[in-house]
Amino acid sequence: MSVMVADGGAVGLDGRIVVVGGGLATARVISTLRRKKVTGPIDVVAAEQHLPYDRPPLSKDVLVGAKDSSALRFDPEKLDVTVHTGRVATGVDTRARMLHTDQGDLPFDGLVIATGADPIRLPGTGEQFTLRTIDDALALRDRLTPGARVVIIGASWIGAEVATTALARGCAVTCLEYSPTPLTRALGTDVAGRLLPWWSDIDLRCETSVREVADGGVVLDDGTIIPADVVVTGIGVRPAVGWLGGSDVEVDRGVITDEYCRTSVPGVVALGDAAERWSPRADRHLVTEHWDDAGGAATTAALALLGETQAYDPVPYFWSDQFGHKVQYVGAHEPEDVAHITTTSDSDALDTVSWISPGGTLTAWLGVDRPRDVIPARLAIGSPAADFAAAQA
Repeated sequence: MSVMVADGGAVGLDGRIVVVGGGLATARVISTLRRKKVTGPIDVVAAEQHLPYDRPPLSKDVLVGAKDSSALRFDPEKLDVTVHTGRVATGVDTRARMLHTDQGDLPFDGLVIATGADPIRLPGTGEQFTLRTIDDALALRDRLTPGARVVIIGASWIGAEVATTALARGCAVTCLEYSPTPLTRALGTDVAGRLLPWWSDIDLRCETSVREVADGGVVLDDGTIIPADVVVTGIGVRPAVGWLGGSDVEVDRGVITDEYCRTSVPGVVALGDAAERWSPRADRHLVTEHWDDAGGAATTAALALLGETQAYDPVPYFWSDQFGHKVQYVGAHEPEDVAHITTTSDSDALDTVSWISPGGTLTAWLGVDRPRDVIPARLAIGSPAADFAAAQA
């Protein structure tokens, strides 16, 4: 069932709002609040030393060297916002309406939790890169030099994008993956196996377990050492919600919210990677770690602060650019769903995948280099798969 949300908590137009986080969700929430004629002070608490910026370009434009920044259109002066960069939230007293930070307390009438997620790192004393921040991307880019031995831990979406760039920059790339194929957990063995040819220029080692990252290389569980000049860890993220421990804000994997981004505390909302939002469509709480979700939920979260309700429960969507292909996925399939795979007629390469529930419903769709089909597929999620197939014929 949906999260229990306390009554009341609407913030007046002249109330003080504090937003914790420095990404897309923060920028869009604030823009919405000002468009709704909120005149009260707004403070942004951002752990990084940057104004809000976009994350998808980090593994694409920034890493390849096409850009040095992915800053969003965010003018603190025009928006009349006070931005506290390099300031970390350490806790919150929701009854006293006070945010605790490493540089003192900030009072609030309304609180927005948009702290995103932190990358998972592996044990060991050796240097390991992750790709989550602009500083991460710039630092890693400097190390992807011709001939560098790059070991990527995790043949994930981000692992594939880093591998693509490392190859293009002349690196010798090894990728270590625990599963039988790249993206097995995300796509299933049959579908993931169709993508294996893309990895032909990578020293791909599947069903491989890593013990630790040591100086000069990666140590496998069997003691084998894989020498490396650069180690990149891409094995997932965790919602950055540890600072909420001991507060009245209900947290499971992420901050528990309803479909309006409201938390268990009146006047406190959460969105983006930090939130575990109730989905009436899926009949469960979801952590949706994608750019599309963080940006789309902003209007709903802002309205909720003002006492208005506009449910946000979209069909999930994400994309990945890797090995010269654009992969786009909509929906969310379950293990019992059947994958209907189509291939191109000329090379037998993967073209589309439609996941169909035992009841015949289209639950998810994936396309390779099929951008025009994304919107029709997204609109068809939850409808009879036979109708979608007929429309595509």
